[in-house]
Amino acid sequence: MFLIHADVCVCMQAWWMTDTMSTDIWARWILIGGKWSYTEIPGHYPKEYLQVVQASSVLACIFCILGLFVFVAQLYTIPKGNRFLFTGVFQLLAWLCIMIAASIYTNIFHKDKEQGWYGASFILAWISVCLTFISCITYFTLRKKLA
Repeated sequence: MFLIHADVCVCMQAWWMTDTMSTDIWARWILIGGKWSYTEIPGHYPKEYLQVVQASSVLACIFCILGLFVFVAQLYTIPKGNRFLFTGVFQLLAWLCIMIAASIYTNIFHKDKEQGWYGASFILAWISVCLTFISCITYFTLRKKLA
């Protein structure tokens, strides 16, 4: 479930929007004559920060996927009564990465430069920050049943 939130935040095209434009962390789409046209990210976007947001978002997805695989592996390998610590570590890393990406995007981009609003992907990024943190805490406290 948390993987879906992280993936949608990276892949959807709605981090910043206006009536005729939609921008994500990879490109910008502009509505021209009823048809969406692909354009490059504007030149005034700080490229270093944008690359950090992109890399952190991709790393969050990777850590979520690894956490899922490690969880399944731990179901069959850890002794009863032990905690899912490795899964919790991967979820913690995913939480840290998506929090970094969303925080940098919030702080650096679209500050009084453009009129518009944050889109669904941006909102989902912050929701996934909360859900991934809850998942991390759950895995750190979850124990394999003794019986």
